[in-house]
Amino acid sequence: MPYEFEEILETIKMTEIEHFDIRTVTLGISLRDCADRNLEVTKQKIYDKLLKYGKNHVNYAKEIEAQYGISIANKRISITPISIPFDAFKMEEFVEIAQVLDKAAAEIGVDYLAGYSALVQKGFTNGEREMIKSIPYALSSTKRVCSSVNVATTKAGINMDAVNMMAEVIKNTAEMTKDSDSVGCAKLVVFCNVPEDNPFVAGAFHGISEPEVVLNVGISGPGVVLDAIREAGNVDLQQLSEVIKRTIFKITRAGELIGRNVAQRHGVPFGIVDISLAPTPAEGDSIADILKAMGVEDVGAPGTTAALAMLNDSVKKAGLMASSSVGGMSGAFIPVSEDQGMIRAAQSGNLSLEKLEAMTSVCSVGLDMIAVPGDTPTTTIAGIIADECAIGMINDKTTAVRIIPAFGKKVGEFVDYGGLLGKAPVMSVRNLSCEKLVMRGGKVPAPMRSLTN
Repeated sequence: MPYEFEEILETIKMTEIEHFDIRTVTLGISLRDCADRNLEVTKQKIYDKLLKYGKNHVNYAKEIEAQYGISIANKRISITPISIPFDAFKMEEFVEIAQVLDKAAAEIGVDYLAGYSALVQKGFTNGEREMIKSIPYALSSTKRVCSSVNVATTKAGINMDAVNMMAEVIKNTAEMTKDSDSVGCAKLVVFCNVPEDNPFVAGAFHGISEPEVVLNVGISGPGVVLDAIREAGNVDLQQLSEVIKRTIFKITRAGELIGRNVAQRHGVPFGIVDISLAPTPAEGDSIADILKAMGVEDVGAPGTTAALAMLNDSVKKAGLMASSSVGGMSGAFIPVSEDQGMIRAAQSGNLSLEKLEAMTSVCSVGLDMIAVPGDTPTTTIAGIIADECAIGMINDKTTAVRIIPAFGKKVGEFVDYGGLLGKAPVMSVRNLSCEKLVMRGGKVPAPMRSLTN
């Protein structure tokens, strides 16, 4: 579909005035051919392959930025979930692999490298257990490596043994990175129904059904949507949905254009455009502000979940009209620390953990960048993960938990990471135990809707 001159002018306006940028161009690289019985050989293969395909990634993205005048906020790499090709290694060896990944990411110049990951929704291999145990050590000894573990799917149910294990991993990671506000937990996410082509960190990885190398793009644009809603004025909700859809259509078209051109520079296939509205800590780049412009007094008010549902649905519909390559998670993200409006709502007490959980039933991710007291019990964290997995499993959607039990912090204090990760107030957690439930272990069986064969 050719671009009209009016579309080009509107894209320039979005870029110059309304905070529009491409959030990430993520180069996915398969490491399945890098395994060797000798760890040193494996590490060298990993490093060489990442440099072979990724060495020009940042430069190519910058060239496209200059050519089109649209900022690309982040340049990233995703890799095959490392537990798959390197299943024979032990915990200490996985940590060494994480460190070589970090070294390669620094050499290439990307901000994050994701895929220190495992898929254990049905159970563990021995290597997966070793890899998961290594996560706190890997994240505390690297800067750019991000980790994710999928513990549930609609088809498989919820692996509660994996949920409990990840709760322990989160607590250990928080303690091992306590000197930097437990930042390791900001690079660790637990999934249900994880997509294989998500370009956003911390949950990105290069799925096992992906090609050797692929370029995926994640768009942004909350500021553009916010301005469009404000300009629309007092229209009814159906008309407002049309305003959002028209805006997202333009954003998606621009995002795919950028992604395809970066892929062309690399000489690799273009994969997907993830049309998620991803906020930043910058003023005017907030999902919370969009919801307020739609008509709620603040995030957390009655009607918040309905407004978010409409926003999310409008985003998906518009993206599918604009591109035949929509993938990833695609919708609206609601991370607390990365959204000034969410931060204010949480700080004022208008937004609770329970309301956030309700909102995750209609958005595209889950409980994202939530800081809680450092003394929150491990079993409570497991219960929070299980609740999110239940929402994803029953509704056949992606849900996730990126929670930060901030070591030594109490309700009302802040964790502050600066940059894209932002800062978050430590939120209260209900002081009710779920220990007897989660410690039963085993599996929550897959629901009826899993029988779609």
